[in-house]
Amino acid sequence: MMMIDTEQLTKTYNGRGGCRGITLQVPQGCIFGLLGPNGAGKSTFVKMLAGLHRPDSGRAAVLGHPLGRAEARRKLGYLPELFRFQDWLTPEEVLRFHGRLGGLSSKDARSSAFRSRIREVLELVGLSEAADRRVGGFSKGMQQRLGLAAALLLEPELVILDEPASALDPVGRYEIRSLLKKLRNKGVTVFLNTHLLEDVEELCDEAAFLYGGELLAAGPLHKLLGSAQDGSAGGMGWRFRLGGWLPESLAEVRDAAGDELSSALSLVESDPNGNALLSARVADREQAGYLVSVFVRSGLTLYEAGPETNSLEDWFIRMAQSRQGGAPQ
Repeated sequence: MMMIDTEQLTKTYNGRGGCRGITLQVPQGCIFGLLGPNGAGKSTFVKMLAGLHRPDSGRAAVLGHPLGRAEARRKLGYLPELFRFQDWLTPEEVLRFHGRLGGLSSKDARSSAFRSRIREVLELVGLSEAADRRVGGFSKGMQQRLGLAAALLLEPELVILDEPASALDPVGRYEIRSLLKKLRNKGVTVFLNTHLLEDVEELCDEAAFLYGGELLAAGPLHKLLGSAQDGSAGGMGWRFRLGGWLPESLAEVRDAAGDELSSALSLVESDPNGNALLSARVADREQAGYLVSVFVRSGLTLYEAGPETNSLEDWFIRMAQSRQGGAPQ
């Protein structure tokens, strides 16, 4: 089942900004990351999914129901990017209020079972010791934890989190990442809008990239990262660590590699002890293997060879530069 399914979803502000023509599917039971620079349209898209913005055109279903339907909202948890809670309330009172907003009767919201649920989610987000304190004395990070508790309160099947760790310190981000992994293991789908690339790299099964209000890429994270190393991105990046290197070795191996591969080889670093690191853009593994044979025939010792790793930050920058028409550095 697709927990989120949009087709040509569009929302602009007097014809400017927002997002346009977004077609995206989010499968059940995954952590999905929404990426893009500031002003890309991410928050507009998230607010449409949460039922806070009405789209100009296109269609979308959340949990199998059209946007904004009560049936979907009952199973949806949402943490907005900008949140405020009543300063004079305690976390327990805030969550009881959110229970009422979620459809609980006054009797159910004050029941012992619901009080136990409130204590449970406060413990999940690390606020159990602050359950009786006034929210007005909370740090922004503590308030963000309370917002996450409110999103999880009614045991949603889909959780939409808009910058959930922006106010947290490294320990807090680690704790929230651990919590989100536990939710995924329980079958909860998490839709994560964040600028923290390390969180996406650590957590997400799939991701999408928005730029200028348009969807540029979407899919499993490992395939998106791998796409920067296939032939469509100018070849695969490979690195070779060699011994026996001399000042004249680069010219020799380029000459031996032939016209097609000589220009693809570049020296990354070398030292006076004869060690060197070379990089190359090759069309496939067969070409990489051919370069290995060239090095061996040239009398060099091959210590290590393998494809270059592509970090999420590299991919993010490459996607943005491709849209800007700039060349990756």
